[in-house]
Amino acid sequence: MRQATVKRKTKETDISVTVDLDGSGTSDISTGIGFLDHMLEQLARHSLIDITVKAKGDLHIDFHHTTEDTGIALGEAVSQALGERKGIRRYGSALSPMDETLTRVTLDASNRPFLVWKASFPTPKVGDMDTELFKEWFQAFAQNAGITLHVENLYGANSHHIVESSFKGLARALRTAVEIDPRRAGEIPSTKGSL
Repeated sequence: MRQATVKRKTKETDISVTVDLDGSGTSDISTGIGFLDHMLEQLARHSLIDITVKAKGDLHIDFHHTTEDTGIALGEAVSQALGERKGIRRYGSALSPMDETLTRVTLDASNRPFLVWKASFPTPKVGDMDTELFKEWFQAFAQNAGITLHVENLYGANSHHIVESSFKGLARALRTAVEIDPRRAGEIPSTKGSL
């Protein structure tokens, strides 16, 4: 079973995350940040990964700690559920359109974390959330999931659309990368023999 639960508790946040990589895309998300909840629901739906996130954080200060720590915990859960990464497709990519916006997301579930982030936003906020926090979430997720992740917004004029196309692109690329490839017969997808 490619499932994992991660609990992360600090003086700033208290987070519990559960994932099932072979799910159907169901989600139960509660971070206290409405827009982040919406994005994580999109991530679950389009990746077909079942995701539960329960987070309490110091939102009276700002959304930074909760956003980043949610990315950390979710990334750790995905990495744990992948285990040795045997039999996975490993690579995934997606072009994600949303109205006037187009975003390209490519990733390698290589266990060598890296983020290339080429997205900027025409507004400083989406709802109550600072747009600069989305890079923090993607960085935390990539680092802890052990993925090389490239996110490039090719064009777009609406901050909401840019963010949502980035999350949906991640979801579609992740779905492909973590999927079991029946032709791999449980082998690790690397000439080195380990990831």
